[in-house]
Amino acid sequence: MENPLVTPLKKSITRTRVAVSLFYVGQGVAFASWASRIPEIKEHLHLTDAQFGALLLALPAGQLCTMPISAKLVTNFGSKKILSICAPLYVIALTNLGLANANWQLAAFLFLFGVIGNMCNISVNTQGIEAEKLYAKPIMTSFHGAWSLANFSGALIALLMINLGISPYCHYWIIAGLIWINVLINHKYLVEGKAARTERKPKFFTKPEGVLLQLGIIGFCSMATEGAMFDWSGIYFEKIVMAPKSVVILGYASFMIMMAMGRFFGDRFITKFGRKKTLQLSGLTASAGLFISVLFPYLPSATLGFMLVGLGVSGIVPTVYSIAGRNTKVSAGMALAMVSSVSYLGFLMGPPLIGFVSGLFNLRYSYALIACFGLLVTFIVTKIKAID
Repeated sequence: MENPLVTPLKKSITRTRVAVSLFYVGQGVAFASWASRIPEIKEHLHLTDAQFGALLLALPAGQLCTMPISAKLVTNFGSKKILSICAPLYVIALTNLGLANANWQLAAFLFLFGVIGNMCNISVNTQGIEAEKLYAKPIMTSFHGAWSLANFSGALIALLMINLGISPYCHYWIIAGLIWINVLINHKYLVEGKAARTERKPKFFTKPEGVLLQLGIIGFCSMATEGAMFDWSGIYFEKIVMAPKSVVILGYASFMIMMAMGRFFGDRFITKFGRKKTLQLSGLTASAGLFISVLFPYLPSATLGFMLVGLGVSGIVPTVYSIAGRNTKVSAGMALAMVSSVSYLGFLMGPPLIGFVSGLFNLRYSYALIACFGLLVTFIVTKIKAID
């Protein structure tokens, strides 16, 4: 007979996992709402690839500039409080993107979107690490799977909005309302996630050393690849694959659904084969997918290639974050901020780099360059002894 005291505890832990997952869902839907309307916003502002690539710097710049602030806020006040405040603000920042009528306005709104997004990112991933500790087994990948599934759902919602002729601004406010309801219902079930006051706080602006730096470089390669898919997949299908306008979103959607599937099954794969083999195979798969889409830029083959990219990158960032969050020398928030600082340089440099290379040549050359990052992930992981 089951212990009557154990059952409520299991239910409580399960409810916490559901709540944390739904916060990942909220962020995923919000980001997908932006990414799915990129071709329309780019066309509205009459931007070239190079100009748009330069403007995209603003979003990861906002994320990167906020890293030390986010880490300190999460460490001092707890991830639960910070996430409960910033999640509603994140979608308000999203709605601003639908108001941009000039280049400088889009840059400013993207910067703000990045600032608040980073606070959400550090706090929600700290929540994920704390919830994983309650289970004493790998579940971090499933949280990121919820984010990816939400991205796919957000892309489908965007497709509906586009076909109904709803403007990005109205679309974004609909999403904001849904996410506010989510926060209101689920914030009380989050883990407190507050660091001990007696913990020694390292200086943030010191260079991450050892395994944290290595993990950051792996995250850099993955996030550069993800950024290429988030910001340029629709444009790649439109300009290179020459897909009909009604299915331009297919590239982004195929990438996201495979990323979600990979993350939901990733924890089992890690349990069976270990983090090292998982990361090695992930890098090779992402690289292969990009090379397929470059060498065979046709609708069926490019879609298959984007699916492989989604599967390849699916386990890299959550695995890296899980390893970093268990570092014993600094708090989970600080460790995540250190690794994220290096990782988000990939988001900072990847999409604009694609724009600049595309301006000199075309998007096929840009994607071929990004494909090399997957090979680099496999190489670096092979050299790291600290990963099991």
